[in-house]
Amino acid sequence: MTLDAAQERPAGGGPLSGVLVADFSRVLAGPYATMLLADMGADVVKVEGPKGDDTRAWTPPVRDGVSTYYLGVNRGKRSIALDLRDEADARAARELARRADVLIENFKPGGLAKYGLDFGAVSAANPGIVYTSISGFGSGTGRRVPGYDLMVQAMSGLMSLTGDPGGPPYRAGISVFDVMAGNHAVIGVLAALRHRDATGRGQHVEVNLLSSALTGLVNHSSAYVAGGVVPYRMGNAHPSVFPYEPLPTADNDLIVTAGNDGQFRKLCEVLGIPEIAGDPRFATNAARTENREELRPILAGRLAERGAVEWFELLVEAGVPSGPINTIDGGFTMAERFGLDPVVEVGEGERAVPTTRHPIRFSETPAGYRLPPPELDEHGEELRAWLATPQEDDRD
Repeated sequence: MTLDAAQERPAGGGPLSGVLVADFSRVLAGPYATMLLADMGADVVKVEGPKGDDTRAWTPPVRDGVSTYYLGVNRGKRSIALDLRDEADARAARELARRADVLIENFKPGGLAKYGLDFGAVSAANPGIVYTSISGFGSGTGRRVPGYDLMVQAMSGLMSLTGDPGGPPYRAGISVFDVMAGNHAVIGVLAALRHRDATGRGQHVEVNLLSSALTGLVNHSSAYVAGGVVPYRMGNAHPSVFPYEPLPTADNDLIVTAGNDGQFRKLCEVLGIPEIAGDPRFATNAARTENREELRPILAGRLAERGAVEWFELLVEAGVPSGPINTIDGGFTMAERFGLDPVVEVGEGERAVPTTRHPIRFSETPAGYRLPPPELDEHGEELRAWLATPQEDDRD
């Protein structure tokens, strides 16, 4: 169902080559999901309102006058601006949905029904559609509540876990549940496409930020659901493992972790205090966690003898997980050092945009980076012409 050769679409490839995605989403969760699908070879048509995706105006920072927020989640797509209140544009949108393999939207639940773009209407015309809805709180009684990541960080309990024990709750430094929901949407799409391959039938895939948050809180959620325990803020400490936090060195803090007794023994050997590993107060993880206030100053005293980077090298060489606390530039520098090639340039000449590499590596069908983030309605003319051409079925 991809655009034909007359549309001069760049040569594709990837595990999702041949899959057409109608992207009716905006801001972060949906666009992040559709970008990942585009990286894997899907043909993504980004449908925007006349004013464009909200993130186009989310500045600073900018690159060549364009929001870096928008640039970060919209490569690999073509843009068409459609005013769904206009019948001609709504008709083009419905035709795109009829031809698509996947539709992703994050309108308020039920918000597309008045345009004939709800799951019932779209699936009636296109029974194989994988129709994916992303919302804040689901399509039940939570449908009336607008969903923003910060709200969900608060309402899920994450903020109650973030910050110093005696201080106020804090949000995470990124829209963590938007990103998580975007990933869950991709998983749902891929599973539904697998089902469609086997049965020929599409389905409605629903993802909501609150459910993504609750599953993403993993051990904290389990502490409550399975243990009846309501976790609390512990700063950078871990409730069940020690050491598993920043510890001071001669210059900067260093993340030091010992997830098992073997790692703790190696840590003690590198620090020159092997006898500590045999101390009954610290010999097991449960004992270390219970006696963390006694163990912390012992470890910090030895770590104060060298700087964070020097300890990092020594500990990693010994097989002890550790790491310096970097700023974002340091994170990219470290990824380069590890051979991860974290930056890929998309587009050519003046349109070239550095972006962050797709997170998955495929040995046979590598991710591709065919198109830079589109300008608003950049491909509108060619897409309108394609949608206006009568076609009974675009499926291969």
